[in-house]
Amino acid sequence: MEISVVAGNITQQESPAIVVGMLQGVTDPAGALGEVDQALDGAITSLIEDGEIKGNRGELTLLHTLGKLPSKRVVVAGLGYSDSVSINTVRALAASVGRLLRSKGVTQFVSVVLGTGEGGMGESESAQAVVEGAELGLYRFDKHKTDQSSPQVREITLIATDDSKIANIESGVNRGRIIADAVNLCRSMANEPPNFMTPTMMAENALDVATSTGIEIEVLDRPQMAELGMGALLGVAQGSDEPPKLIVLRYHGDPNNEENNLGIVGKGITFDSGGLDLKSAAGMLEMKSDMAGGASIIGAMKAIAQLKPKVNVIGIVPATENMPGGKAQRPSDVVKAMNGKTIEIGNTDAEGRLVLADGVAYARSLGITKIVDVATLTGAVVVALGNLASGIFGNDQNWIDTVIQSGESVG
Repeated sequence: MEISVVAGNITQQESPAIVVGMLQGVTDPAGALGEVDQALDGAITSLIEDGEIKGNRGELTLLHTLGKLPSKRVVVAGLGYSDSVSINTVRALAASVGRLLRSKGVTQFVSVVLGTGEGGMGESESAQAVVEGAELGLYRFDKHKTDQSSPQVREITLIATDDSKIANIESGVNRGRIIADAVNLCRSMANEPPNFMTPTMMAENALDVATSTGIEIEVLDRPQMAELGMGALLGVAQGSDEPPKLIVLRYHGDPNNEENNLGIVGKGITFDSGGLDLKSAAGMLEMKSDMAGGASIIGAMKAIAQLKPKVNVIGIVPATENMPGGKAQRPSDVVKAMNGKTIEIGNTDAEGRLVLADGVAYARSLGITKIVDVATLTGAVVVALGNLASGIFGNDQNWIDTVIQSGESVG
């Protein structure tokens, strides 16, 4: 998708659609909303008076301009009350706007930078949220569909009120694009069928990231893992004909300070049948995405390489299938992890903690002092928290608090 920033007046834009925001409780439209209302001979004010437009958070009203503006349509996007507007509000609203216009066959639209000045957000933060929302909300995985003829939004233009604000808005657009592209990479990897996203293909995706961003990559094969004593990971892998991979990505953001480091480790089970403790057909159906933790590490490293934070980051993805077979590990087998601990296998479908054990041990062997692991582990977390929050566990409360605060700050 092409995203550009221009200075101008929203009412003068020739486009299939323009987008303006509205706060809840507004009775006398002002700013861009007021200018559009005036051009439409007070149509928005009339709808506000009739109670049809309230400005509720997420409310979308589509108006046809009938030749009164160069644009064919206007979308009035509700932001909610001023004191409740946040990055999440703008992100979700931009996603909804994009999907609405796509459903009408619109492939290009022009928008004000929604939310600017509300909730402490400047032009840059608001632009970032708009871009993230649009890119994430319009994402579709239709790579393998025979018919890909459905319309796509291909171009968005953000309006700056004057030239002096373009640089700030473009900065936010760039940051939003980087983050959204990384998230969508993760999504696409997790959406790939398991015959397309094998451990080898995960490694190739990581190589593409390393090549495009300039970060370092190392991929360890079975013999190298065996030499390191990764019996937990290799135990899971031994039932599959697909060779396992340990993917290691390195970003040097503070090369003169080795202690300023972070390790991120992601579970990369590219298909989880459960092993000899076989899952049911229904339980196995979505297990192509059991590598989402590993995909998120690869996506995160792509974003980190482009955003260039001043910290050294190592991303580690232990990638394998968990399959039954004549060589598969058995319940009651004993394996030895890289750190020397022996583990008795009680259930072969508890493979995630095994591959992570060796992934985390490898990170520690590299001198990493702060580690975050990411995994689709376990289903009980979804039962407890649903889709509104992720579970977090750790052995250092200060570090846990830092991770939680980071999540809250980015929405």
